Amino acid sequence: MKRALITGIAGSGGSHLAEFLVEKGDLDVHGVSRWHSTTSNANLKAIRDKITLHECDLNDLSATIRALEACKPDYIFHLAAHANVHVCFSNPIAVLQNNINNTINLFEAIRIVGLDPIIQFCGTSEVYGNVAAENIPILETHPIQPVNIYAVSKLTQEKIASSYFHSYGMKVIITRMFAYINPRRGDIFSSAFAQKIVEIERGERDVLTHGNLDSTRTLIDVRDAMETYWIACEKCEYGTPYNIGGNSIITVGDFLEQLKKQSTVPIRSMVDKQLLRPVDVTLQVPDVTKFLNASGWQPRYSLEDSIEFLLNHYRNKK
Repeated sequence: MKRALITGIAGSGGSHLAEFLVEKGDLDVHGVSRWHSTTSNANLKAIRDKITLHECDLNDLSATIRALEACKPDYIFHLAAHANVHVCFSNPIAVLQNNINNTINLFEAIRIVGLDPIIQFCGTSEVYGNVAAENIPILETHPIQPVNIYAVSKLTQEKIASSYFHSYGMKVIITRMFAYINPRRGDIFSSAFAQKIVEIERGERDVLTHGNLDSTRTLIDVRDAMETYWIACEKCEYGTPYNIGGNSIITVGDFLEQLKKQSTVPIRSMVDKQLLRPVDVTLQVPDVTKFLNASGWQPRYSLEDSIEFLLNHYRNKK
């Protein structure tokens, strides 16, 4: 049985990916989890007895080497990162150092140990920055213009992955994921809205506060998004980027209105200036033709499915 190693396995995306790979049934699923994280296993409770965890902070090269020696993976999915865009404005150095260091350590450790896995680098559409309307949908060849430190760190991660492909022939798959609906990640707008709506339904909150509602996003369900990472390993070429995203194009404000319609009580909302970013990426619509042509993949979940999944997560959460 081949082995898959997920960095950031305990995170909101990594845990969903782990569930998908476990459900596949033909992979031995491993993950690295930071020993000093106080919430490291909360997202893994449904599959904890079906995976193997390695205590490892990727910022520690020696620990990374030991984890790879113990696991010897055939596939590596690199999701580990500080991924909160809002926080990168208040903690830019921590975000930059963590994301860059953990990636160079991972790739160098792979080389030191002498492994030859397929490496799925999970990048982000944030690297494109603010794209003019005439350049929508965004192609992989569009100029890269990151406008925040998180995007700079993710672009640097991507360039590290690309350099190890070119320099050492590592089997690197590069994906740029656009916005996805993920109930386990409370710091993105879709989850924040859903959580606040449920709090209002329970009488725990009076008003839903929000930031900029004018941004346009193409949304994909997290369960579909994690499936594409596996499919990319099977179908995509090494060393070249692939946009991945859904087919539901919607403004943040319209998404909020969709959630309000599903609420059991009237929802009052207002802007909170503290939730506004110094600079915002307002138009993110990908051209995913390259990935679809390579994979033949189609999403399984509609926007309505995702909204129900999102609200039920918070309604069932105690």
